[in-house]
Amino acid sequence: MHDELTAALREALPPEAVLVDPDVTASYAHDMASFSEAGTPAVVVLPRTVEQVRHVMRTATALRVPVVPQGARTGLSGGANAVEGCIVLSTAKMDRILEIDPVDRIAVVEPGVVNAVLSRAVAERGLSYPPDPSSWEMCTIGGNIGTGAGGLCCVKYGVTAEYVLGLDVVLADGRLLRTGRRTAKGVAGYDLTRLFVGSEGTLGVVVRAVVALKPAPPRQLALAAEFPSTAAAGAAVCSIMESGHVPSLLELMDATTVRAVNAMANMGLPETTEALLLAAFDTPDPAADLAAVGALCTAAGATEVVPAEDAAESELLLQARRMSLTALERVSTATMIDDVCVPRGRLADMLEGVAGIAEAYGLTIGVCAHAGDGNTHPVVCFDARDPEESRRARESFDAIMALGLELGGTITGEHGVGLLKKEWLARELGPTGLELQRGLKAVFDPLGLLNPGKLF
Repeated sequence: MHDELTAALREALPPEAVLVDPDVTASYAHDMASFSEAGTPAVVVLPRTVEQVRHVMRTATALRVPVVPQGARTGLSGGANAVEGCIVLSTAKMDRILEIDPVDRIAVVEPGVVNAVLSRAVAERGLSYPPDPSSWEMCTIGGNIGTGAGGLCCVKYGVTAEYVLGLDVVLADGRLLRTGRRTAKGVAGYDLTRLFVGSEGTLGVVVRAVVALKPAPPRQLALAAEFPSTAAAGAAVCSIMESGHVPSLLELMDATTVRAVNAMANMGLPETTEALLLAAFDTPDPAADLAAVGALCTAAGATEVVPAEDAAESELLLQARRMSLTALERVSTATMIDDVCVPRGRLADMLEGVAGIAEAYGLTIGVCAHAGDGNTHPVVCFDARDPEESRRARESFDAIMALGLELGGTITGEHGVGLLKKEWLARELGPTGLELQRGLKAVFDPLGLLNPGKLF
């Protein structure tokens, strides 16, 4: 079967785009959730054109072979993990920026364009592409669309779904579907574009995207506020948002995360703190906004508020936040990175609950959060070589998701479901919601070939 599959794929793909060496294909088996189960791919393909992607899907349909679409494999939920005997379809070579239009404020890109590359390209035209996941130097626009990615600036500028205007998608049988628009407005028919955003490659393969751009904002200034408790930090977040401030960034790091960042990069962050809040503004007068927010932090119980003096100092603070997940990964041999989003008013309850879970299970669990939108990232650190500790890690992970739902939240704010949260998606959606979502999957992929076993 493998020989027949490889021969069929090579009929329309160049030899270098069809990889069969087991040592090479094994490197495509999983995303960054390396502890999630993964199968062995039969073949990895790296198409460069839409027609090549269509050929892959037609071949897969004819031979009834599952296909797992992949971007840069920076995902954290196993959504890009291979299934046994599949075709891994990597869009990494489809990496062209096709158009930047400053009048309509759009860019047209292929899925393999790296987020940071697009951001820098549009910046040269006085524009910005706001969604900025922590992995923005590596992750691709196609992967961001697949997971519905967010980032640090979401509190002001929103998430990926709010910037995707239109898509070209290759369906399971090789047909090409064009959704959405490139105009500022458009409500013709069902919003299929939004349906594909966050679908994790289960409905089709994105081969082109029209994304909205914004005028480049002024350089932002940031401050750091040190709190003696997560409750005080949570109160400050509520006060900032209730007062009508619109920060470009509002991020929270607990004490475990602060110490991990210092251990990795010697950043000199205050290790006496129980919670470190970072706020930034890109307004015409950011210093005045920071002063107002600093006063609110002090009123909420901050023991120290330190505003950055310039953009370079601000970027240093933000860099500390961006390296949080990497720093926590160094605490032990493995991590499970949760992605629970709760109402802002329950943020302190979430952090305090996670601390209790860490104590109950005897584990190190650090939390960094997009505090401005309530999206928390509890990171469970454990020794993957220890079966007992691995069991406790999985149970603590489940306890954190249960806590999030109990607080009125959702199991994922931006990382997606993948393999890691399948059971919890069913709990959040309920029987009717799950039935309808499975029905949509069957409409687009009646043979169940696209990224099978993910989501539900």
